[in-house]
Amino acid sequence: MQNKSSTVVVLGTGGTIAGTAPTGRDDSHYVAAQLGVAELLAGVPGLSAAAQGAEIEAEQVAQIDSKDMSWGVWSHLLERLNHHLSRPEVLGVVITHGSDTLEETAYFLHRVVSTTKPVVLTAAMRPATSAEADGPRHLCQSVDVVVQGGWAGVVVVLQGEVHDAAAVRKVHPRALRAFASGDAGPLAVLENGVWRRHRALPPSDPPVRLKAGVPWPWVEVLHSHAGARAEAVTSWCAA
Repeated sequence: MQNKSSTVVVLGTGGTIAGTAPTGRDDSHYVAAQLGVAELLAGVPGLSAAAQGAEIEAEQVAQIDSKDMSWGVWSHLLERLNHHLSRPEVLGVVITHGSDTLEETAYFLHRVVSTTKPVVLTAAMRPATSAEADGPRHLCQSVDVVVQGGWAGVVVVLQGEVHDAAAVRKVHPRALRAFASGDAGPLAVLENGVWRRHRALPPSDPPVRLKAGVPWPWVEVLHSHAGARAEAVTSWCAA
């Protein structure tokens, strides 16, 4: 049992996990980021059991569809994350996120955060109002990973799997098991209520130090393909 002076902080950013639909049977026609993180947590059965006596503290950092993720949101998220990680009573932080850009946020935090505490990102493929919502299960699993301890750094928890933030990718737009970590596979899987570790979290490079208030330059990613024309490159360079 965790001491009651221990705290797990949940930072909400919106996403499908906080989305709502007209009916519990509608998992497609929903609006993301409708429930605040406190309201979302209040509707999760078993969350107190997962916390094992630790206090659950919620803070709304953003309320967006993750396709609208921006440098401004990342900067604010990083500031609030570092604030809570510096608190002695905080065991770790869970971040609720949309699935579209979760892998990008996970990698960003992996490169800029240095901590001995767990930072867990989680999401959902079904809205909170779904009769078979997957978000509550993911939240319980994420809190469980924090209070169990043993993780130092940024990981992603979905569908009973712990993924390395530097390796995880969204591999399907709709399936419940929408994330994978390539040939390496997940770091751990949940078996009969116990996390079975396959490998340790790889050591990370020294964190990148960002200058407060300085936005990133405009950088586009251009993919090469059959029939690609040079005009795309020259037009971007001209801009």
